Amino acid sequence: MFGAMGSWLGLPFLLHLLSTACAQDVIAPPEPPAARMVRTQVARRDVRDARVLQAMREVPRDRFMPVSVRHLAWQDGPVPIGHGQTISQPYIVGLMLELLEVEPTDRVLEVGTGLGYQAAVLSRLAREVWTMEIVVPLCEEARATLAREGFGHVRVVCGDGWAGLPDQAPFDGIVVAAAPDRVPPALKAQLAVGGRLVLPVGPVHGPQELRVVRRTSTGFEERSVLPVAFVPMTGGSKP
Repeated sequence: MFGAMGSWLGLPFLLHLLSTACAQDVIAPPEPPAARMVRTQVARRDVRDARVLQAMREVPRDRFMPVSVRHLAWQDGPVPIGHGQTISQPYIVGLMLELLEVEPTDRVLEVGTGLGYQAAVLSRLAREVWTMEIVVPLCEEARATLAREGFGHVRVVCGDGWAGLPDQAPFDGIVVAAAPDRVPPALKAQLAVGGRLVLPVGPVHGPQELRVVRRTSTGFEERSVLPVAFVPMTGGSKP
């Protein structure tokens, strides 16, 4: 009797052991590199805007780089893309777009397209995105890359970002991916009331800081966020 009862009690236990062993054999799918990048490099540094984080998970950063440096796509830092330009560090992209406070109905201008990565992320956040690149070969390649990757609705302009796009103003947000030595007056003037301008400011070989300029009904409010290091903004820097 004892032996029969012991066998009966042991069956559920054996089934439990078998199910546990099978569960341990199931390997979770690998985390996509973009998701891992966002988790470890962006969200972990207190970028909290859920829409920004999701947009960065959805856009393949490596596809907006030259083939020769795509193996560096998920590293924690900027990567050269040719012509003396770089694609920004993922954390800085996330921080700047969070500071831009993009709403789904917004019209946004980006200055410094590079090869189009940040413009692609912006297109997941805003209703309309314009982007400007002064280096013509980069501009043309960015336009082709954005179209190839499914972001052909981003409007790419080859031109000097110091002047902005007055014919398309006002913008709810303007983000600049290179550092002028001062805030370009034309970009401030092209902000809608309540609009935000996010940009690095500082000399080529000196300290730079990330700033946020907000247009109010009576003028502009400006604040500094943190020290940064960007390539210099080129073009017509005269007032």
